[in-house]
Amino acid sequence: MNPITTAAEAERTIDDLTAFLEQLAALVEQETGLIHAGRIRTATTLEPAKAQLAGQMYAASERIKRNAKFLLHAVPSRCATLVRVQEAFRAVLQRNMMVLATAHAVSEGIMRRLSGDLARKASPQVYGASGRPTVPHPRHGKPLAISRTL
Repeated sequence: MNPITTAAEAERTIDDLTAFLEQLAALVEQETGLIHAGRIRTATTLEPAKAQLAGQMYAASERIKRNAKFLLHAVPSRCATLVRVQEAFRAVLQRNMMVLATAHAVSEGIMRRLSGDLARKASPQVYGASGRPTVPHPRHGKPLAISRTL
């Protein structure tokens, strides 16, 4: 890419990245809301748009990195605005990651409990030498298949 040489071009470049960040933040917030509501399948439909915006954002950010000194000198107020937008985007991503981690932990807990229940049902119900019921032996458990496709 060509270096940025004018203040107008610098403003356009920063405005483009700011727009990409704001659009991506809106998509991530929408995804967060859907996952929080348990609508994971619907949330996965946002993936292509997120990927496209992330690619555009990456290209714009690389151009800004290569021209950082000129941008800071030519349009310092726009640079400060970009920093604020980046901080807001970082907060949106942090909330999204917390919701995703919670959904993952809940799903994992459900799968572990289901696996344990299936193993208990598959093993014989007998009492051990101590007079207490025995725990299921891992060999008696049947495999649990999971489809990661939503």
